[in-house]
Amino acid sequence: MASTSSSTTPAAAEVEERGRKRKRADGAGSTAAGGAEAQPSKWRTRREHEIYSSKLLEAIRLVRAGSSSSSGSGATRGRAVREAADRALAVAARGRTHWSRAILASRRRRFQAVRRARLRAPATPPSRHNAAASAAATGQGSSAPPLAEKARMLGWLVPGCRRLSFPTLLEETTDYIEALQMQVRTMAALAEALSAISANSSSGGAGSSNSSAA
Repeated sequence: MASTSSSTTPAAAEVEERGRKRKRADGAGSTAAGGAEAQPSKWRTRREHEIYSSKLLEAIRLVRAGSSSSSGSGATRGRAVREAADRALAVAARGRTHWSRAILASRRRRFQAVRRARLRAPATPPSRHNAAASAAATGQGSSAPPLAEKARMLGWLVPGCRRLSFPTLLEETTDYIEALQMQVRTMAALAEALSAISANSSSGGAGSSNSSAA
């Protein structure tokens, strides 16, 4: 009897130890999952908001300095501000995503394209027959699954995401949307602050003019 109890005791102890290890592993996994769910998006943190605000102000200051030296229309200045805001957003992302790297590289590619266009002779616009033939050769207009077609359109909307796998495309799209939401909040706050400053300056000017007239 003693030999039987001594032989079964280590086995029972091993089973209990495995049970405790499994419980600890499950508890650690649930804690990590809960922490991941409770962790806010990086674009919603105050730190990221401050980083983007500083970079946006610097970019707008450079755009204003360039526009004051060169004459341009309002549409041109608006486009320059929008591009500066996007570049500041990509810089705030630190090039860790495909869309941020694509935005940072787009300016360099645009300058290269303009330079090549100036060096080349103006090309004649393609005829309607040639455009239809090229579309047929590339398979444009062919039917595709709805999900694949939506993924293709999504890849065209998000910068630098045309040739990514579907899971990576969803991750990039989620991060890009959250970054754009933070950009809208920052620019709205900046516009509100500038409007308040302008209103205070105008009211102060009106008060000084009334006092001088009196």
